[in-house]
Amino acid sequence: MKKIIIATIAVIIMTITSIIMVSCDSNTYGEISIVPNPTYTKNIGPLFNSKCASCHSAGGTDQSPHLTNYDEVKESIVNGNTLCLIEDPNACFFGNKIMPPTGKMPQITIDMIKLWRDQGFVN
Repeated sequence: MKKIIIATIAVIIMTITSIIMVSCDSNTYGEISIVPNPTYTKNIGPLFNSKCASCHSAGGTDQSPHLTNYDEVKESIVNGNTLCLIEDPNACFFGNKIMPPTGKMPQITIDMIKLWRDQGFVN
């Protein structure tokens, strides 16, 4: 009887473990390794469109700066506080005004934006 109970418990544990492992298999930005050569078209544009454009566009809540195309995003990185607000608003004296307001982006995503900048803003 003990062997049957132990075998049943083992099967239950293995089943639960496999369910957990499968359910943890996702593709969020935080889980994807850094893109070695990010471009605006493939990586940065879609990111800013999904995370920023709903507020930072004429069609959104019209917050400045607009972040809907290559020139606007590049300009905001070069001359604005965009990276500071995304990464650590306290460092640029904005208090806890993290962007996007839904919560801090994963560090790997922030690092991808920095890499895009460091590699010359490839379109």
